Amino acid sequence: MKKLTPSHSSRRSFLAGALPLAASVPRVGGAAPPRPNIVLCMGDDHGWHETGYNGHPHLRTPTLDAMAAGGVRFDRFYAAAPVCSPTRGSVMTGRHPNRYGTFAPNFSIRPEERTLAHILRDAGYTCGHFGKWHLGPVRKGSPTNPGAMGFHTWFSHDNFFGFNPPLSRDGAPPVRVPGESSEIVAAEAIRFIREASKTGKPFFAVVWFGSPHDPYAGIDEDLIPFQNVRDETLKHRFAEIVALDRALGQLRNFLREARLSDSTLLWYNSDNGTPQDSSVDTKLRGAKGNLYENGIRVPGVLEWPAMISKPAATSLPVVTSDILPTLCDLLGLPLPERPLDGISLAPLLRGEMSERPKPICFWQYDTARAAKESPGPYLPPEAQRGTTPTSRVREIEFRNFRHPKPRASGFGGMAAVVDNRYKLVAPRQGPPELYDIPADPSESDNLAPKHPDKVAAMEKTLREWQRSVDLSLTGADYKPL
Repeated sequence: MKKLTPSHSSRRSFLAGALPLAASVPRVGGAAPPRPNIVLCMGDDHGWHETGYNGHPHLRTPTLDAMAAGGVRFDRFYAAAPVCSPTRGSVMTGRHPNRYGTFAPNFSIRPEERTLAHILRDAGYTCGHFGKWHLGPVRKGSPTNPGAMGFHTWFSHDNFFGFNPPLSRDGAPPVRVPGESSEIVAAEAIRFIREASKTGKPFFAVVWFGSPHDPYAGIDEDLIPFQNVRDETLKHRFAEIVALDRALGQLRNFLREARLSDSTLLWYNSDNGTPQDSSVDTKLRGAKGNLYENGIRVPGVLEWPAMISKPAATSLPVVTSDILPTLCDLLGLPLPERPLDGISLAPLLRGEMSERPKPICFWQYDTARAAKESPGPYLPPEAQRGTTPTSRVREIEFRNFRHPKPRASGFGGMAAVVDNRYKLVAPRQGPPELYDIPADPSESDNLAPKHPDKVAAMEKTLREWQRSVDLSLTGADYKPL
């Protein structure tokens, strides 16, 4: 595998040897090239370092390793937020979740958002969602269930799940399904793909696993490789990752056996980094819930044999918000007419991007202040009531607040901005911090005192972006132009 690190002086193509986009998909009878099938997979709390290909001392992840070895490996792949619901919203919308009030776990999306599923459905794709939704109740009648957000069918859960998960099919009351949860979700996706592929239409499958979210419970055979791990919690966490990787492999193997793999873009990433109590064997700082690297840097791999003819790795910073604009660009589909935070990575896949053209901004909204200052809920409480229980609660109550007036300053909460080299961290309290991420991925050397001009410039970028986000939060994006 050839690993190219973009720099100011280098203009070399990162996908060395990859076919140009126009020539990568065969044309039939002179018509436009057929659109690929798309499968987006996501782990739940799966840390960047918890893969074989990233050198974990205990874990073996043969499926992810094979995808990384044969496709595109993103070495600086970021979740848009350090927790689950917001990142999932960023995948669906291409927008930072604070723009529509998905601030934290159990905060819903807003019905007015236009999602990737809406776009692909309108373009003729058959769309299905499987596994963790966590952007609102999955039950029938919810204004933010997968169907309302563009999917034709779904077999989904409001939040996290483990063994014998209770799942709702197309909004019906949940039914408990016996078995290992990752394999159950993968099997449902395979069933959907098998039927969808018979129609001659392209399919869009979103497969969001419930693992390795706590509480951890690995099956006996998956615990065997970790007998020398002393911590029982970690043993079961690692076993869940093994099961996730195996389920992903079952899905990947089906695509190959059904001769669909060449025409299918398969993308895997996680929703946030490792929880604090499981943050071992990593050199990255922080954990799930904060904006240091271990909270937001996650595994990211992509396969599409029809386009990606040779394996490649890139250290270019990319983020989950990039998924929607990338797919729209590859398919020639229009973007939603509202502010987006992601960019298209299609030029990267064509070997035409050596640097990210704009930074990635992060912001943990001050939810306590939002609840105190809001004039009321964005949706009525009944519309936000979930039905699929977790190991901790029988029902999930989702939230989303109204925010009628934008701020000009004093945004609150932890924030950060990442460019091709530097990362500025604005803590909840205290002065800003500056890190050279390629040279210092552990964020141990604060360069802010040495580079005040860089700090000032990145702070300006961050605050201007926050003003834009806060304006979106008022609902301004939904008003007619």
